[in-house]
Amino acid sequence: MTDVIDLLNWRYATKKMNPTQAVPEDKVERILEAIRLTATSSGLQPYEVLVVTNPDIRQQIQTIAWNQAQITDCSHLLVFAAWDNYTPERINMMFDLTNEERAITNEGWERYRQMLLQMYPARDAEDNFQHAARQAYIGLGSALIAAAAEEVDCTPMEGFTPDDLDTILNLRERGLRSVLLLPLGYRAEEGDWLVDLKKVRRPKEQFITEVK
Repeated sequence: MTDVIDLLNWRYATKKMNPTQAVPEDKVERILEAIRLTATSSGLQPYEVLVVTNPDIRQQIQTIAWNQAQITDCSHLLVFAAWDNYTPERINMMFDLTNEERAITNEGWERYRQMLLQMYPARDAEDNFQHAARQAYIGLGSALIAAAAEEVDCTPMEGFTPDDLDTILNLRERGLRSVLLLPLGYRAEEGDWLVDLKKVRRPKEQFITEVK
C-alpha cells in the first residue's frame, strides 16, 4: 500500500484535465463512500454531494465559475451542497436513523437530541448554514485523500457564484446551498503549468506547535 504521505505529495490542484479519459465508476464510488463516511458535527451529515456528468449542465456551471476548464474537461464534477438550515425534521431524521441502525435507544443520546432540538433551530438560519458548510469542508478533505489513493486527479474550487449554481441545480428547492466544487479526472499530458512545479508548504517548524 502506498504511503499516505507519498499520495499527498503526488496530488496537486490539477489545472488541465484530459477530457477523453473517464474515471472508472468503481473509483468514483470509493471516493464518494469516503465522503459519506466522513465525520460531521453530532453525526448530522448536514450536506449532500451531487455528481454532475451532464455536459450541458456542466457548461452552464462553467459560465458562472470563471470559465475554469476543469469543470467541463473533468470526468465527474462533485458539488458539495450544505443544508440551508437545521430544522427539527432534519435533526430527528438523523437521530431516528441512528436508533434504527443500532437497534437501541440510549437515554443519553435522546437527551442530546433534545439539546440540539432546543439549540439549533432557534439559531439564525445563516449561522446554521455556515456551520453546515464547514462540515462539507471536512468531507472535502476526505475526498482529496481518497482521490489520491485512487490516483485520480481533482481540484477543489470555491471560484463560482453560489446563487447562480443553486439556480442551475435547483438546490434552494431542496433546502440546500452550494459550498464548493470538486472536479475528478486525470491530468492532461500537456498544458498544465502547475504539474511539474515543486509542492510548496510552510516548513514544519513554522506550521506545527507542540504544547507540552
